[in-house]
Amino acid sequence: MRTKRSRPPRVLVVDDNPEMARMLCDALGDRYDAVPLSSGREAMDRVGREAFDAVVTDLRMPDADGLQVLAASRRAAPERPVIVMTAFSAIDTAVESIRQGAYHYLTKPFKVDELTIFLGRAMEELRLRREARALRSAMKKRFSRAGVLGHSKPMQAVLDVVERVGDSPVPVLVTGETGTGKGLVARAIHAESGRTGPFVPVNCAALPEQLLESELFGHVKGAFTGATSSRPGLFMEASGGTLFLDEVGEMALPLQAKLLRALDASAIRPVGSEKEQAVDVRVVAASNRDLRAAVRGGTFREDLLYRLDVVTIEVPPLRHRRDDVLELAEHFLRDARARHASSPVTRLSPEAAERLSAYAWPGNVRELQHVIERAVVLGRDAEVRASDLPPAVLAGAGHDAEMSFRGEVIPVRELQRRYATWALEQLGGHRGRTAERLGVDGKTLAKWLSEPDMAAEPTPTRP
Repeated sequence: MRTKRSRPPRVLVVDDNPEMARMLCDALGDRYDAVPLSSGREAMDRVGREAFDAVVTDLRMPDADGLQVLAASRRAAPERPVIVMTAFSAIDTAVESIRQGAYHYLTKPFKVDELTIFLGRAMEELRLRREARALRSAMKKRFSRAGVLGHSKPMQAVLDVVERVGDSPVPVLVTGETGTGKGLVARAIHAESGRTGPFVPVNCAALPEQLLESELFGHVKGAFTGATSSRPGLFMEASGGTLFLDEVGEMALPLQAKLLRALDASAIRPVGSEKEQAVDVRVVAASNRDLRAAVRGGTFREDLLYRLDVVTIEVPPLRHRRDDVLELAEHFLRDARARHASSPVTRLSPEAAERLSAYAWPGNVRELQHVIERAVVLGRDAEVRASDLPPAVLAGAGHDAEMSFRGEVIPVRELQRRYATWALEQLGGHRGRTAERLGVDGKTLAKWLSEPDMAAEPTPTRP
Protein backbone atom coordinates (compact mmCIF):
# COMPACT_ATOMS: atom_id res chain seq x y z
CA MET A 1 0.00 0.00 0.00
CA ARG A 2 1.44 3.36 -1.02
CA THR A 3 1.77 6.21 1.41
CA LYS A 4 1.10 9.82 0.48
CA ARG A 5 4.81 10.54 0.60
CA SER A 6 5.73 7.91 -2.00
CA ARG A 7 3.63 8.95 -4.99
CA PRO A 8 4.21 6.90 -8.15
CA PRO A 9 6.34 8.53 -10.87
CA ARG A 10 4.25 10.53 -13.36
CA VAL A 11 4.85 9.47 -16.96
CA LEU A 12 3.55 11.08 -20.14
CA VAL A 13 2.89 8.52 -22.91
CA VAL A 14 2.57 10.06 -26.41
CA ASP A 15 1.39 8.14 -29.50
CA ASP A 16 -0.72 9.40 -32.40
CA ASN A 17 -2.69 6.16 -32.05
CA PRO A 18 -4.95 6.85 -29.02
CA GLU A 19 -5.58 3.14 -28.45
CA MET A 20 -1.83 2.43 -28.26
CA ALA A 21 -1.31 5.30 -25.81
CA ARG A 22 -4.15 4.11 -23.53
CA MET A 23 -3.01 0.48 -23.73
CA LEU A 24 0.52 1.40 -22.62
CA CYS A 25 -0.81 3.55 -19.79
CA ASP A 26 -3.03 0.71 -18.57
CA ALA A 27 -0.03 -1.64 -18.62
CA LEU A 28 2.06 0.85 -16.62
CA GLY A 29 -0.70 1.70 -14.21
CA ASP A 30 0.42 -0.53 -11.33
CA ARG A 31 3.75 1.27 -10.92
CA TYR A 32 3.33 4.64 -12.64
CA ASP A 33 0.83 7.47 -12.88
CA ALA A 34 0.69 7.27 -16.68
CA VAL A 35 -1.00 10.00 -18.74
CA PRO A 36 -1.99 9.16 -22.39
CA LEU A 37 -1.76 11.74 -25.16
CA SER A 38 -2.23 11.41 -28.93
CA SER A 39 -0.85 14.76 -30.13
CA GLY A 40 2.85 15.53 -30.43
CA ARG A 41 2.20 19.27 -30.48
CA GLU A 42 0.11 19.11 -27.31
CA ALA A 43 2.84 16.99 -25.72
CA MET A 44 5.40 19.73 -26.48
CA ASP A 45 3.19 22.20 -24.63
CA ARG A 46 2.51 19.99 -21.61
CA VAL A 47 6.12 18.89 -20.98
CA GLY A 48 6.96 22.59 -20.68
CA ARG A 49 4.39 23.42 -18.02
CA GLU A 50 3.62 20.18 -16.14
CA ALA A 51 5.69 18.04 -13.81
CA PHE A 52 6.36 14.69 -15.46
CA ASP A 53 9.09 12.36 -14.18
CA ALA A 54 9.55 10.73 -17.60
CA VAL A 55 8.24 10.87 -21.17
CA VAL A 56 7.56 7.96 -23.53
CA THR A 57 6.93 9.19 -27.08
CA ASP A 58 6.34 7.72 -30.52
CA LEU A 59 8.90 8.91 -33.06
CA ARG A 60 6.72 9.47 -36.13
CA MET A 61 3.60 11.59 -35.56
CA PRO A 62 1.85 13.92 -38.01
CA ASP A 63 1.68 17.22 -36.10
CA ALA A 64 5.02 17.10 -34.24
CA ASP A 65 7.45 14.19 -34.19
CA GLY A 66 9.21 12.54 -31.26
CA LEU A 67 12.42 14.53 -31.78
CA GLN A 68 10.47 17.75 -31.28
CA VAL A 69 8.86 16.37 -28.13
CA LEU A 70 12.31 15.31 -26.92
CA ALA A 71 13.74 18.79 -27.56
CA ALA A 72 10.83 20.48 -25.75
CA SER A 73 11.23 18.15 -22.77
CA ARG A 74 14.97 18.77 -22.52
CA ARG A 75 14.48 22.54 -22.65
CA ALA A 76 12.04 22.37 -19.75
CA ALA A 77 13.75 19.66 -17.68
CA PRO A 78 17.19 18.55 -18.98
CA GLU A 79 17.42 15.62 -16.55
CA ARG A 80 13.99 14.16 -17.36
CA PRO A 81 14.41 10.83 -19.19
CA VAL A 82 12.71 10.41 -22.57
CA ILE A 83 12.18 6.99 -24.16
CA VAL A 84 11.45 6.93 -27.89
CA MET A 85 9.27 4.29 -29.62
CA THR A 86 9.90 3.66 -33.32
CA ALA A 87 9.22 1.27 -36.16
CA PHE A 88 12.13 -0.82 -37.46
CA SER A 89 12.27 1.29 -40.64
CA ALA A 90 13.16 4.42 -38.62
CA ILE A 91 16.17 3.04 -36.75
CA ASP A 92 18.48 5.79 -38.06
CA THR A 93 16.17 8.47 -36.68
CA ALA A 94 15.94 6.62 -33.36
CA VAL A 95 19.73 6.60 -33.10
CA GLU A 96 19.68 10.34 -33.78
CA SER A 97 17.29 10.73 -30.83
CA ILE A 98 19.94 9.14 -28.58
CA ARG A 99 22.48 11.67 -29.84
CA GLN A 100 20.04 14.43 -28.95
CA GLY A 101 19.61 13.18 -25.39
CA ALA A 102 16.97 10.43 -25.37
CA TYR A 103 17.48 7.86 -22.62
CA HIS A 104 16.66 4.85 -24.83
CA TYR A 105 14.61 3.75 -27.83
CA LEU A 106 12.35 0.72 -28.33
CA THR A 107 11.56 -0.84 -31.70
CA LYS A 108 7.90 -1.71 -32.31
CA PRO A 109 6.53 -4.18 -31.64
CA PHE A 110 7.95 -4.58 -28.12
CA LYS A 111 6.85 -6.17 -24.89
CA VAL A 112 5.51 -3.86 -22.20
CA ASP A 113 7.95 -5.50 -19.77
CA GLU A 114 10.81 -3.99 -21.82
CA LEU A 115 9.34 -0.52 -21.39
CA THR A 116 8.86 -1.14 -17.66
CA ILE A 117 12.48 -2.23 -17.25
CA PHE A 118 13.91 0.83 -19.01
CA LEU A 119 11.58 3.21 -17.18
CA GLY A 120 12.68 1.65 -13.90
CA ARG A 121 16.34 2.10 -14.77
CA ALA A 122 15.73 5.69 -15.84
CA MET A 123 13.93 6.50 -12.58
CA GLU A 124 16.72 4.94 -10.52
CA GLU A 125 19.45 6.85 -12.37
CA LEU A 126 17.49 10.09 -11.92
CA ARG A 127 17.17 9.37 -8.20
CA LEU A 128 20.90 8.74 -7.89
CA ARG A 129 21.74 11.96 -9.75
CA ARG A 130 19.49 13.94 -7.44
CA GLU A 131 21.01 12.32 -4.37
CA ALA A 132 24.52 13.07 -5.67
CA ARG A 133 23.54 16.68 -6.25
CA ALA A 134 22.10 16.91 -2.73
CA LEU A 135 25.29 15.36 -1.32
CA ARG A 136 27.46 17.85 -3.22
CA SER A 137 25.29 20.65 -1.89
CA ALA A 138 25.71 19.34 1.66
CA MET A 139 29.47 19.03 1.21
CA LYS A 140 29.59 22.52 -0.23
CA LYS A 141 27.66 23.82 2.76
CA ARG A 142 30.07 22.08 5.12
CA PHE A 143 33.36 22.97 3.45
CA SER A 144 32.53 26.09 1.46
CA ARG A 145 31.45 29.48 2.75
CA ALA A 146 29.40 27.96 5.56
CA GLY A 147 32.20 25.57 6.54
CA VAL A 148 35.29 27.79 6.58
CA LEU A 149 34.28 29.78 9.63
CA GLY A 150 34.90 33.48 9.95
CA HIS A 151 32.94 36.64 9.26
CA SER A 152 35.85 39.03 9.59
CA LYS A 153 36.76 41.09 6.54
CA PRO A 154 40.05 39.20 5.92
CA MET A 155 38.28 35.82 5.85
CA GLN A 156 35.41 37.08 3.73
CA ALA A 157 38.00 38.28 1.22
CA VAL A 158 39.53 34.78 1.18
CA LEU A 159 36.13 33.13 0.71
CA ASP A 160 35.27 35.52 -2.10
CA VAL A 161 38.36 34.37 -4.03
CA VAL A 162 37.52 30.72 -3.25
CA GLU A 163 34.08 31.18 -4.75
CA ARG A 164 35.38 32.91 -7.87
CA VAL A 165 38.17 30.43 -8.58
CA GLY A 166 36.33 27.27 -7.51
CA ASP A 167 34.90 26.16 -10.84
CA SER A 168 38.07 27.01 -12.78
CA PRO A 169 40.53 24.17 -13.53
CA VAL A 170 43.62 26.33 -12.80
CA PRO A 171 46.03 25.34 -10.00
CA VAL A 172 45.75 27.32 -6.76
CA LEU A 173 48.50 28.01 -4.22
CA VAL A 174 47.28 28.49 -0.65
CA THR A 175 49.78 30.25 1.61
CA GLY A 176 49.78 31.18 5.26
CA GLU A 177 51.30 30.40 8.62
CA THR A 178 51.06 26.98 10.22
CA GLY A 179 47.66 26.32 11.72
CA THR A 180 45.68 28.94 9.79
CA GLY A 181 43.39 26.42 8.05
CA LYS A 182 44.96 26.08 4.61
CA GLY A 183 43.60 22.54 4.31
CA LEU A 184 40.04 23.71 4.93
CA VAL A 185 40.43 26.39 2.28
CA ALA A 186 41.64 23.71 -0.14
CA ARG A 187 38.56 21.61 0.66
CA ALA A 188 36.36 24.66 0.09
CA ILE A 189 37.93 25.14 -3.36
CA HIS A 190 37.15 21.50 -4.17
CA ALA A 191 33.56 21.90 -2.93
CA GLU A 192 33.09 24.99 -5.11
CA SER A 193 34.55 23.23 -8.14
CA GLY A 194 31.65 20.84 -8.62
CA ARG A 195 34.13 18.11 -9.57
CA THR A 196 32.67 14.67 -8.94
CA GLY A 197 35.97 12.96 -8.06
CA PRO A 198 37.37 12.82 -4.52
CA PHE A 199 39.43 15.33 -2.55
CA VAL A 200 42.78 13.59 -1.94
CA PRO A 201 45.26 15.25 0.46
CA VAL A 202 48.94 14.39 0.84
CA ASN A 203 51.49 15.94 3.19
CA CYS A 204 54.68 16.33 1.17
CA ALA A 205 56.75 16.92 4.31
CA ALA A 206 55.70 13.66 5.94
CA LEU A 207 57.22 11.24 3.39
CA PRO A 208 60.77 10.71 2.11
CA GLU A 209 61.40 11.48 -1.57
CA GLN A 210 61.28 7.91 -2.91
CA LEU A 211 58.12 7.02 -1.03
CA LEU A 212 56.42 10.31 -1.94
CA GLU A 213 57.11 9.68 -5.65
CA SER A 214 55.49 6.28 -5.44
CA GLU A 215 52.56 7.71 -3.46
CA LEU A 216 51.93 10.43 -6.02
CA PHE A 217 52.53 8.64 -9.32
CA GLY A 218 52.11 4.99 -8.36
CA HIS A 219 54.42 2.15 -9.34
CA VAL A 220 54.41 -1.06 -11.31
CA LYS A 221 55.10 -4.49 -9.91
CA GLY A 222 58.82 -5.06 -9.40
CA ALA A 223 59.73 -1.37 -9.68
CA PHE A 224 61.68 -1.60 -6.42
CA THR A 225 62.26 -3.99 -3.53
CA GLY A 226 58.94 -4.69 -1.88
CA ALA A 227 56.82 -3.66 -4.89
CA THR A 228 55.00 -6.99 -5.04
CA SER A 229 52.06 -5.51 -6.92
CA SER A 230 51.23 -2.45 -8.98
CA ARG A 231 49.73 0.61 -7.31
CA PRO A 232 47.94 3.48 -9.10
CA GLY A 233 49.06 6.38 -6.86
CA LEU A 234 47.28 9.49 -5.59
CA PHE A 235 47.09 11.29 -8.95
CA MET A 236 44.99 8.42 -10.28
CA GLU A 237 43.03 8.18 -7.02
CA ALA A 238 42.11 11.86 -7.37
CA SER A 239 40.94 11.41 -10.97
CA GLY A 240 38.04 13.74 -11.67
CA GLY A 241 38.65 15.47 -8.34
CA THR A 242 41.26 17.51 -6.49
CA LEU A 243 44.77 16.58 -5.33
CA PHE A 244 45.88 18.69 -2.36
CA LEU A 245 49.68 18.95 -2.03
CA ASP A 246 50.19 20.23 1.50
CA GLU A 247 53.65 21.60 2.40
CA VAL A 248 54.68 21.45 -1.25
CA GLY A 249 57.75 23.56 -0.40
CA GLU A 250 59.26 20.54 1.37
CA MET A 251 59.32 18.45 -1.81
CA ALA A 252 62.80 17.49 -3.06
CA LEU A 253 64.04 19.14 -6.26
CA PRO A 254 64.13 15.95 -8.43
CA LEU A 255 60.52 15.22 -7.50
CA GLN A 256 59.56 18.84 -8.21
CA ALA A 257 60.69 18.29 -11.82
CA LYS A 258 58.45 15.23 -12.14
CA LEU A 259 55.53 17.12 -10.63
CA LEU A 260 56.05 19.94 -13.13
CA ARG A 261 56.04 17.44 -15.98
CA ALA A 262 52.79 15.90 -14.71
CA LEU A 263 51.11 19.31 -14.48
CA ASP A 264 52.27 20.40 -17.92
CA ALA A 265 51.30 17.17 -19.68
CA SER A 266 48.24 16.22 -17.58
CA ALA A 267 49.86 12.80 -17.48
CA ILE A 268 51.93 10.74 -15.05
CA ARG A 269 54.49 7.97 -15.38
CA PRO A 270 54.36 5.38 -12.57
CA VAL A 271 57.68 4.40 -11.01
CA GLY A 272 59.22 1.62 -13.08
CA SER A 273 56.91 2.16 -16.07
CA GLU A 274 57.82 3.39 -19.55
CA LYS A 275 54.28 4.50 -20.38
CA GLU A 276 52.50 7.69 -19.40
CA GLN A 277 48.91 7.69 -18.20
CA ALA A 278 46.58 10.65 -18.76
CA VAL A 279 45.04 12.15 -15.62
CA ASP A 280 42.21 14.59 -14.99
CA VAL A 281 43.15 16.22 -11.69
CA ARG A 282 42.82 19.73 -10.29
CA VAL A 283 45.86 20.54 -8.12
CA VAL A 284 45.75 22.76 -5.06
CA ALA A 285 49.07 23.25 -3.25
CA ALA A 286 49.82 24.82 0.12
CA SER A 287 52.91 26.05 1.91
CA ASN A 288 53.78 27.98 5.06
CA ARG A 289 57.13 28.87 3.49
CA ASP A 290 57.91 31.85 1.30
CA LEU A 291 58.35 29.93 -1.95
CA ARG A 292 59.85 32.92 -3.73
CA ALA A 293 62.55 33.05 -1.07
CA ALA A 294 62.99 29.30 -1.55
CA VAL A 295 63.47 29.90 -5.29
CA ARG A 296 66.16 32.46 -4.51
CA GLY A 297 67.76 29.98 -2.12
CA GLY A 298 67.79 27.24 -4.74
CA THR A 299 65.46 24.86 -2.87
CA PHE A 300 62.37 25.33 -5.05
CA ARG A 301 62.03 25.39 -8.84
CA GLU A 302 61.01 28.73 -10.28
CA ASP A 303 59.12 27.13 -13.19
CA LEU A 304 57.13 24.96 -10.79
CA LEU A 305 56.27 27.99 -8.67
CA TYR A 306 54.87 29.76 -11.73
CA ARG A 307 52.91 26.62 -12.63
CA LEU A 308 51.37 26.31 -9.16
CA ASP A 309 50.98 30.02 -8.53
CA VAL A 310 48.30 30.78 -11.12
CA VAL A 311 46.05 31.97 -8.30
CA THR A 312 47.35 32.56 -4.77
CA ILE A 313 45.12 32.65 -1.71
CA GLU A 314 46.83 33.87 1.46
CA VAL A 315 45.05 32.73 4.61
CA PRO A 316 45.41 35.44 7.27
CA PRO A 317 46.77 34.55 10.72
CA LEU A 318 44.28 34.54 13.55
CA ARG A 319 45.79 37.67 15.09
CA HIS A 320 44.68 39.54 11.96
CA ARG A 321 41.09 38.29 12.26
CA ARG A 322 40.38 38.70 15.96
CA ASP A 323 36.67 39.14 15.25
CA ASP A 324 36.59 35.42 14.38
CA VAL A 325 38.16 34.13 17.60
CA LEU A 326 34.98 33.67 19.65
CA GLU A 327 33.01 32.28 16.70
CA LEU A 328 35.73 29.68 16.17
CA ALA A 329 35.95 29.00 19.90
CA GLU A 330 32.21 28.28 20.10
CA HIS A 331 32.47 25.99 17.09
CA PHE A 332 35.37 24.05 18.60
CA LEU A 333 33.53 23.89 21.91
CA ARG A 334 30.56 22.16 20.26
CA ASP A 335 32.87 19.73 18.45
CA ALA A 336 34.80 18.91 21.61
CA ARG A 337 31.55 18.40 23.56
CA ALA A 338 30.45 15.85 20.96
CA ARG A 339 33.71 13.90 21.41
CA HIS A 340 33.78 14.17 25.21
CA ALA A 341 30.17 13.64 26.20
CA SER A 342 31.04 13.15 29.88
CA SER A 343 32.39 16.70 30.19
CA PRO A 344 30.08 19.14 32.02
CA VAL A 345 31.33 22.09 29.94
CA THR A 346 28.69 23.78 27.78
CA ARG A 347 29.81 27.40 27.36
CA LEU A 348 32.54 29.98 27.79
CA SER A 349 32.56 32.31 30.77
CA PRO A 350 32.81 36.05 30.00
CA GLU A 351 36.28 36.15 31.58
CA ALA A 352 37.52 33.20 29.49
CA ALA A 353 36.08 34.78 26.33
CA GLU A 354 37.92 38.00 27.13
CA ARG A 355 41.22 36.18 27.60
CA LEU A 356 40.76 34.26 24.35
CA SER A 357 40.03 37.47 22.45
CA ALA A 358 43.09 39.24 23.88
CA TYR A 359 45.58 36.47 23.09
CA ALA A 360 47.66 36.76 19.88
CA TRP A 361 47.46 33.05 18.91
CA PRO A 362 50.93 32.35 17.47
CA GLY A 363 49.72 28.82 16.66
CA ASN A 364 46.65 30.24 14.91
CA VAL A 365 43.38 28.32 14.54
CA ARG A 366 44.97 24.97 15.38
CA GLU A 367 46.22 26.33 18.71
CA LEU A 368 42.77 27.71 19.52
CA GLN A 369 41.21 24.33 18.75
CA HIS A 370 43.62 22.55 21.10
CA VAL A 371 43.09 25.14 23.85
CA ILE A 372 39.31 24.67 23.70
CA GLU A 373 39.56 20.87 23.69
CA ARG A 374 41.88 21.02 26.70
CA ALA A 375 39.36 23.20 28.52
CA VAL A 376 36.51 20.80 27.76
CA VAL A 377 38.51 17.78 28.93
CA LEU A 378 39.75 19.42 32.13
CA GLY A 379 36.71 21.58 32.94
CA ARG A 380 34.68 20.73 36.06
CA ASP A 381 31.81 23.17 35.63
CA ALA A 382 29.34 24.16 32.95
CA GLU A 383 31.45 27.17 32.06
CA VAL A 384 35.01 27.30 30.76
CA ARG A 385 36.67 29.56 33.29
CA ALA A 386 39.84 31.55 32.83
CA SER A 387 41.63 29.13 35.14
CA ASP A 388 40.87 26.32 32.65
CA LEU A 389 43.00 28.04 30.01
CA PRO A 390 46.74 27.36 29.51
CA PRO A 391 49.25 29.64 31.28
CA ALA A 392 50.40 31.18 27.99
CA VAL A 393 46.88 32.39 27.22
CA LEU A 394 46.44 33.73 30.75
CA ALA A 395 49.76 35.55 30.55
CA GLY A 396 48.88 37.09 27.22
CA ALA A 397 51.96 35.49 25.63
CA GLY A 398 52.42 35.06 21.92
CA HIS A 399 52.12 38.69 20.90
CA ASP A 400 52.93 39.20 17.27
CA ALA A 401 55.73 41.18 15.70
CA GLU A 402 53.37 44.04 14.90
CA MET A 403 52.56 44.56 18.59
CA SER A 404 52.95 47.91 20.22
CA PHE A 405 55.87 48.36 22.58
CA ARG A 406 53.61 50.47 24.83
CA GLY A 407 56.04 53.36 24.82
CA GLU A 408 58.94 51.13 25.88
CA VAL A 409 62.31 51.89 24.33
CA ILE A 410 64.38 48.72 24.12
CA PRO A 411 67.91 47.91 22.91
CA VAL A 412 68.27 46.62 19.35
CA ARG A 413 69.68 43.34 20.67
CA GLU A 414 66.50 42.81 22.71
CA LEU A 415 64.41 43.61 19.63
CA GLN A 416 66.36 40.94 17.72
CA ARG A 417 65.73 38.41 20.47
CA ARG A 418 62.00 39.11 20.63
CA TYR A 419 61.56 39.04 16.88
CA ALA A 420 63.63 35.85 16.46
CA THR A 421 61.59 34.18 19.23
CA TRP A 422 58.34 35.21 17.55
CA ALA A 423 59.54 34.01 14.13
CA LEU A 424 60.54 30.66 15.60
CA GLU A 425 57.04 30.27 17.08
CA GLN A 426 55.41 31.07 13.72
CA LEU A 427 57.43 28.37 11.98
CA GLY A 428 56.66 25.64 14.47
CA GLY A 429 60.01 25.71 16.26
CA HIS A 430 61.90 24.77 13.07
CA ARG A 431 65.25 26.58 13.49
CA GLY A 432 66.61 25.87 10.01
CA ARG A 433 63.51 27.25 8.34
CA THR A 434 63.45 30.24 10.70
CA ALA A 435 67.05 31.12 9.90
CA GLU A 436 66.29 30.82 6.17
CA ARG A 437 63.27 33.12 6.45
CA LEU A 438 65.23 35.68 8.49
CA GLY A 439 68.11 35.58 6.02
CA VAL A 440 70.75 34.58 8.57
CA ASP A 441 72.75 31.44 9.31
CA GLY A 442 72.03 29.08 12.19
CA LYS A 443 74.77 30.49 14.43
CA THR A 444 73.41 34.03 14.10
CA LEU A 445 69.91 32.85 14.94
CA ALA A 446 71.19 30.99 17.98
CA LYS A 447 73.00 34.12 19.11
CA TRP A 448 69.88 36.25 18.70
CA LEU A 449 67.79 33.77 20.67
CA SER A 450 70.29 33.63 23.53
CA GLU A 451 70.66 37.39 24.01
CA PRO A 452 69.61 38.54 27.50
CA ASP A 453 66.48 40.63 27.91
CA MET A 454 68.51 43.79 28.46
CA ALA A 455 71.99 44.74 27.38
CA ALA A 456 74.45 43.98 30.14
CA GLU A 457 75.97 46.98 31.82
CA PRO A 458 79.69 47.30 31.01
CA THR A 459 81.98 46.16 33.80
CA PRO A 460 83.64 49.21 35.31
CA THR A 461 87.40 49.24 34.99
CA ARG A 462 89.71 50.21 37.78
CA PRO A 463 91.30 53.59 37.42
